[in-house]
Amino acid sequence: MGKEKRKEINKNKTVRSINNNIRSSVRKLNPILKGIVGKKVDVAMRDLEFSEKRITRDIRKTLNSAVANAENNFQYDIDKLIVKEAYCGKKIIMKRFRPRAKGRAAPILKPYSSVTIILSELKKMESHGSKS
Repeated sequence: MGKEKRKEINKNKTVRSINNNIRSSVRKLNPILKGIVGKKVDVAMRDLEFSEKRITRDIRKTLNSAVANAENNFQYDIDKLIVKEAYCGKKIIMKRFRPRAKGRAAPILKPYSSVTIILSELKKMESHGSKS
């Protein structure tokens, strides 16, 4: 990552983490990722912790990585971080075949996905009016 790119990311107050080759389809990941967008990081982590889906373990690892990037690379306060964006995309598809009746074969598709989580620092809005 070049210096100009890092300055641009720092200007927008965003940090991201990408996890390639997650062994799940995009169709199964999308509802989970939509559920954490806009939430504070600790609330999103709690929701992922108590979800019954197997794939939330990998999403939690990606979110932890993004938090570590924010803390170590940009010195952001962890308590003020929110999940700005979370999305996934298709990667490779492993193709396997299963024997069927009468000498035929049926394909088995094993899709992989990539998950990107973008965090942003929440700014407190200061009131301009004064109270007496």
